[in-house]
Amino acid sequence: MSVIDLGEYGADFTANPYPYYAKMREAGPVHRVRTTDGAELWLIVGYEEARAALADPRLSKSPSVVGMTMLDEQVIGPNLLVLDPPDHTRLRRLVAGQFTGRRVESLRPRLERLTGELADAMAPAGHADLVDSFAFPLPITVICELLGVPAADRDTFRAWTNEIVAPTGAGPEAEAIEGLAAYLDALVEDKRAAGSTDDLLSDLITARAEDGDRLSLAELRALGYLLLIAGHETTVNLIANAVRALLTHPEQLAAVRADFGLLDAVVEETLRWEGPVENATFRFTREPVRIGETLVPAYEPVLVSLASGDRDPARYPDADRFDLHRDARGHLAFGHGIHYCLGAPLARLEARIAIRTLLERFPGLELDPEGGALDWLPGMLIRGVRRLPVRW
Repeated sequence: MSVIDLGEYGADFTANPYPYYAKMREAGPVHRVRTTDGAELWLIVGYEEARAALADPRLSKSPSVVGMTMLDEQVIGPNLLVLDPPDHTRLRRLVAGQFTGRRVESLRPRLERLTGELADAMAPAGHADLVDSFAFPLPITVICELLGVPAADRDTFRAWTNEIVAPTGAGPEAEAIEGLAAYLDALVEDKRAAGSTDDLLSDLITARAEDGDRLSLAELRALGYLLLIAGHETTVNLIANAVRALLTHPEQLAAVRADFGLLDAVVEETLRWEGPVENATFRFTREPVRIGETLVPAYEPVLVSLASGDRDPARYPDADRFDLHRDARGHLAFGHGIHYCLGAPLARLEARIAIRTLLERFPGLELDPEGGALDWLPGMLIRGVRRLPVRW
């Protein structure tokens, strides 16, 4: 099978990968590709095949299957995204109890206050970068409050996480991971010493399974890392992508303004149409795995394209159209199977509240025509823009 060099597509692939994914889907559900950073792997682009792969135990999440460890795993330690059962099962059981529907719903008043305060701060200027002024501060404040991170440290966290999800180079990425690891170790030790019980990290420190099992320092560090990265970077881009989708589809925007009952549809259709995670994190074949008519050999890296699967017309007719009246259920934006995103209910709640606040406070909200071209985040993990200039 020939190798498709995604790097040859240049910046156009970063800005709009969907036509390229469509061309690949037409030729088959899985392809051998060379990514923009030069790595060769298998890319699954069909919806049914992607959904099946996400839950296939023959596709391991652990890089050790192919004798590798990821940079963050070397420094931080193994987290839920690089573990298979039974290790994954054990950690997920210890953590899942902290992400109940009741706990998420209890955050609603705080989320509503935060979005109101952010809107108040934006309003006098008449224009803003929505990412910097609104979409970033909301989830980073929420996740830092959940973890018990002081407000003064949040800008440092942002610099670290930006570098980790969209690296500008191996050196800066390593420095960001090392800085975050050291910070999290100190944070855990401080909370242990203080005996604090008023935040999620403190609850995780004291959490016990029925058999008395507890999380080690390394596991707490890795969970803090995962919650910070996954708990805010994805929500930043979910909010920004949803607002951009509405502002570029005026008829859909008008429908939402007329009926806020469509807010759930805005969130779900955004997740399907322009979700914040373009491709799931790596999987590795434990044995030869047949995908469509292609036999992927053992011990090969595999990427599951959530973005491509969710634009597959075999699953969603007229899939490239942003349509709030379609049934978007079954989308892959939060994954599928045992690695389904634990934070999905919180992300949905934050996005619904954020979008409603913006539409209520800024009736004339629109993209700023003087804002310049969109600057898309590099790489194939996070789908979003660095800035979203708007005015009202």
